[in-house]
Order: sequence, then structure tokens, then C-alpha cells
Amino acid sequence: MYQQPKATSATTPLERALDQNEHVKDTVEQSANELFVINAVLKQELPKGTQSGDAAQALRKTDELETRIQESASNLAQVNQVLEKEIGERADLERELARTKATLAQAKDEPSVQ
Repeated sequence: MYQQPKATSATTPLERALDQNEHVKDTVEQSANELFVINAVLKQELPKGTQSGDAAQALRKTDELETRIQESASNLAQVNQVLEKEIGERADLERELARTKATLAQAKDEPSVQ
């Protein structure tokens, strides 16, 4: 089930990308959990002896899909960590730039002594 991303106060493109990535990661994790439950029910309802042909193939495919979804969620979590780090670094650079601009403006306003 698709859920609309929550409204946030993200102001920069990186922050908005991180918010969107977090939402996608949560959706992927939720999908993996739902698939895990479906697999467990199917395996319980179809004992090993009856898991043949199409049913056995479907169970193998859902196992593979579950693994891929879990890997995707993990990859998204790693991407989110990189984005968080980048956002922090950019915020630090922006603060430093603001301090430098303020210092420069103050130096321009001071009368020069000769």
C-alpha cells in the first residue's frame, strides 16, 4: 500500500531527497516484511511434500524477491547515511561562508587607518 510522504520542513534539494529516500526505504522495508509473512503462511499451508511444480517455483521466486527487497532497503539506508553526511557538511560550509561574508562586510565598513 502506497503512503504519501509526510510534509516536512525540508528546505534544500538534498533534504527533500533524503526525506523522499527515507519514505521509499520505509515502504520497501514494509513490503519485505509483508512478503516474509506471506511466504511463511504459504510454506505452512503447503508442506514440503506438496511444494512441487508451480507452487515450489513460486515459493522460490518469492524467497528471491524477499531477499532483493531486503537488500534494496539496506542500500537505501546506506544512501540515506551519505545524504545525511552531505547535508551536514553543506550546512557547516554555509555557516562558514556566512561568517566569512559577515567578517568581510565588517572589514569594509571599518575606516582604514593610514
